[in-house]
Amino acid sequence: MTELPKTFDPAAIEARWYGHWEEKGLFRPDRPNAEPWTIVNPPPNVTGNLHIGHALDNTLQDILVRHARLKGKDALWVVGTDHAGIATQMVVERQMNARGEKRTDFTRDQFLEKVWTWKAESGGQITGQLRRLGCSMDWVNERFTMDEGFSKAVLKVFVDLYRQGLLYRDKRLVNWDAGLGTAISDLEVETREVKGSFWRLRYPLADGSGFIEVATTRPETMLADMAVAVHPDDARYTALIGKQVRLPITGRLIPIVADEHADPELGSGAVKITPGHDFNDFEVGRRAGIEARDMLNMLDGKAHICQTADGLIPDAFLGLSTADARKAVVARLKDEGVLIPHVDKDGEEHDAEPRTIQTPFGDRSGVVTEPWLTDQWYVDAKTLAQPAIQAVRGGDIKIVPQAWEKTFFNWMENIQPWCVSRQLWWGHQIPAWFAEDGRVFVAETEEEARAEAGEGVTLTRDPDVLDTWFSSALWPFATLGWPDNGDKTLAGRYPNDVLISGFDILFFWDARMMMQGMHFMKEVPFKTLYLHGLVRAADGSKMSKSKGNTVDPLGLIDQYGADALRFFMAAMESQGRDIKMDERRVEGYRNFATKLWNAARFAQANGIGASTTLEAPNATLAVNKWIIAETVKTVQTVDLALADYRFDGAANAIYQFVWSRFCDWYLELIKPVLQGGEEGGEETRAVAGWVLDQILVLLHPFMPFITEELWHAMGARDHDLIVAQWPMADARALDPEAEREIDWLIRLVSEIRAARTELNVPPGARLPMHVRDANEGTTARLTRQASALARLARVEAAEGDATGGAAQVVVDEATFVLPLEGVIDLDAERQRLTKAIAAVEKERDALGGRLSNASFVERAKPEAVEKARADHADKMAEAARLHAALGRLG
Repeated sequence: MTELPKTFDPAAIEARWYGHWEEKGLFRPDRPNAEPWTIVNPPPNVTGNLHIGHALDNTLQDILVRHARLKGKDALWVVGTDHAGIATQMVVERQMNARGEKRTDFTRDQFLEKVWTWKAESGGQITGQLRRLGCSMDWVNERFTMDEGFSKAVLKVFVDLYRQGLLYRDKRLVNWDAGLGTAISDLEVETREVKGSFWRLRYPLADGSGFIEVATTRPETMLADMAVAVHPDDARYTALIGKQVRLPITGRLIPIVADEHADPELGSGAVKITPGHDFNDFEVGRRAGIEARDMLNMLDGKAHICQTADGLIPDAFLGLSTADARKAVVARLKDEGVLIPHVDKDGEEHDAEPRTIQTPFGDRSGVVTEPWLTDQWYVDAKTLAQPAIQAVRGGDIKIVPQAWEKTFFNWMENIQPWCVSRQLWWGHQIPAWFAEDGRVFVAETEEEARAEAGEGVTLTRDPDVLDTWFSSALWPFATLGWPDNGDKTLAGRYPNDVLISGFDILFFWDARMMMQGMHFMKEVPFKTLYLHGLVRAADGSKMSKSKGNTVDPLGLIDQYGADALRFFMAAMESQGRDIKMDERRVEGYRNFATKLWNAARFAQANGIGASTTLEAPNATLAVNKWIIAETVKTVQTVDLALADYRFDGAANAIYQFVWSRFCDWYLELIKPVLQGGEEGGEETRAVAGWVLDQILVLLHPFMPFITEELWHAMGARDHDLIVAQWPMADARALDPEAEREIDWLIRLVSEIRAARTELNVPPGARLPMHVRDANEGTTARLTRQASALARLARVEAAEGDATGGAAQVVVDEATFVLPLEGVIDLDAERQRLTKAIAAVEKERDALGGRLSNASFVERAKPEAVEKARADHADKMAEAARLHAALGRLG
């Protein structure tokens, strides 16, 4: 046994134990005959730093993998990082710019060499941060989405999909980030509210018979308008369908088409259609018979105005940015008399109506993204989605919480082609080679492509790279040796047992892993998909750097320890709900760790050490039978909670057992035995040591550092806690009679303590206790527990009936009467309680009045309403407590 320091210092133990586990290979103990259990970590960006969302996601995963390891399984937590095409290229280019260099000053190979150098020197910082959190990952086999083996898998998947007709090149609209010069995914688009304008225009009918009115927030796009749409059932425009409009500025003739996209209730009911620069308009254009190759494009890669295929944009607009073009177009429309002025409430005319516009920005470049018509590579996601949909419907993949299934089905059943090409240098270069005549040859190597093209054909490789989501979609199987490993189960690791993911990447990552896994492995990639919520600011708002309300998990670890942060994450993770960040709760769980530390020190001081048995020791004392039963029930509760992914239920069950049952009651109840005042010392030390061991094992997945430290401090061990054996929930250890007796004792002591506190009885005062209506069982318990009642409740049994003012406590059938004459001033106490009741009921009623006011509930900030409700509940409870106290006095 190693004597524990008086003060619990998380920092002193965390680095030491993590280094020990990793050095000894304990994250992958040698268990060749054990049941495989596998989970893959969502690969963080190689450029990334640990944020609070990572802390939640990885804590939940580590709880499951440590639990599986303790259950004796061959638990593998696959770890690696994503090459993060855009983010990494930006970081390296920024460093080059600081040295006065540009990417284009170098060849592609030279630039890529600089990126690999950066990765070797600075990349992967987050892996060290994950270690600080305590993540028990298989670092020995750490993967990278551009390592040799993984890259081989990526190329094979691309080529196979192409040859199967499931991957193709097409001209479609993409989110174009002009700042980065690449297409980006929806996830990389950040929508912001921007103060903008709403312009109304008159488009002249070509036959000179009048105008049709349209409205837009982007008037510059009219340079590439190709139609005006009206609803087919809108009687105002029935006669105009099929007629033509002559556009202002360009003079282009465009048709008026019928399409349900036009809303008769919105504006004039007529909508300008720019299929080459708006996602909705693109679909309208296709329904109107306009092929993508014929749609007009008015922007270049820098989002400057370029000439359309019909050559009708006046030279004065060419080369302008979209912002400058907007001003120029509005001025020209005004000159041509087709701009309808907006009249404000004061009767003044303006060019446009002020509006707040939801505007898309590239989340990394910070520039407005443009829908842009380009040639890109696409995956036939609709075909690949069907097996995944059936897997969820059939129960082969279980989504937890189940409420997310509806969202999943809605997206998958309406899925669009997946754009997988990006205009970058860093990433998996697309394995496609173009001949001068436009033919394309897709192969895993250039040699194969040349063989397919034949002699004398000049080939040029596609310069684009693949979207990082394309490669990470292969994570559950390409990290485990596919395609070289011919075993379709990948040594029992596929399918993975569970995937933990934030709901915000359900479609970008989770669904795509389902599609790719089922297509290439003919099996689901994981059996269960657990979707957790977001970690929000204390007021419930979303965290963002711009708001300044982000929380640094490393700072919390520095202040409170990794165990406290991990336990907070688990205890607050309730299915289907986001987590509100509350530093006070983190501090509270640090205090919980301190309480356990002090309990271990108490055990050491009283000769309680490491248990020598997995099964519960034999017990004769009721208090020992009771704590064994409580331990078994806690194991059962935790087992059921973890099986259902109820992390909060598991954490809170352990917390209540450790804090209340073990520390507050059991250790107090056994003090006389340990101090030699009562029989059963040897038995009690054995039971207490066993219970403490079970606590350490149960708590280890949640708080790995302090539990490993205490495990070794309590005595010599032949193995580390990380590879110990999970407790057995043996129902034979339950003793109903002992449970009833100790539960009765706890309830009686708690009621007496509450009465003493409510009535301001001095803590040191010993009170006589008279008993009425007690049955034989209660009378026997009073005799057996007399010393505990005297010590914990400071009462002593008294004969006869109580006289004078007294407090009354009712437990089960018996009434316990505590005379208070001479102990407190009964009249003064009644006056105090009456006055306190009046004050708290006044506050309660005032809060109730606010909450019954519909105007307050509807107009006040949600957090203000929530606080008022919480305060009202507190005042109601306080009033009830004070009434009960007054009632005790009779």
